[in-house]
Amino acid sequence: MSRLENKTVAILTETGFEESELKSPKKALEEVGATVHVISPAKSIKGWKDGDWTAEVAIDKSLGDADPADYHALIIPGGVINPDKLRTNKDAVAFIKSFFEEGKPVAAICHGPQVLIETGALEGREMTSWPSIKTDLLNAGVNWTDSECVCDSGLVTSRKPDDLPAFNKKIIEEIREGVHEAQKTV
Repeated sequence: MSRLENKTVAILTETGFEESELKSPKKALEEVGATVHVISPAKSIKGWKDGDWTAEVAIDKSLGDADPADYHALIIPGGVINPDKLRTNKDAVAFIKSFFEEGKPVAAICHGPQVLIETGALEGREMTSWPSIKTDLLNAGVNWTDSECVCDSGLVTSRKPDDLPAFNKKIIEEIREGVHEAQKTV
């Protein structure tokens, strides 16, 4: 199994992410040698765990200083607050959109796929998510399924923290595969 020493991955988040959905993929990627940067438009971020706020998480780069060209893949953690804040930030949406346009792997878990709707790149894609955003994804033209992990041409989605082992494994596999067919965005 090849390592990912030459790969750099962005985790784009706002405050209010589900802690395990940021920390688990980050750790899995670092264990196989990838460099992982936590990127945020916020000055400081906190996660959510067991119904309460967690300690502040270090931000490696502000969104304004991050160039999508420097990254091989993008991960969006879930949590209710995080994707809702990101989807109203035009710079965050543009950052995400560039990964679809370049055919780079994009992964989102739980409520994370909600922000992907804003890119216009989901119509006809196979995806999963937390059940409460199923209708949002269906309205965006997604073929939604209730599965542990779904991959569609480099787009990796999962439902919840229990799915993290499968999610992490598939992200690593997709990064190893590299660029996929670019996706049309609106």
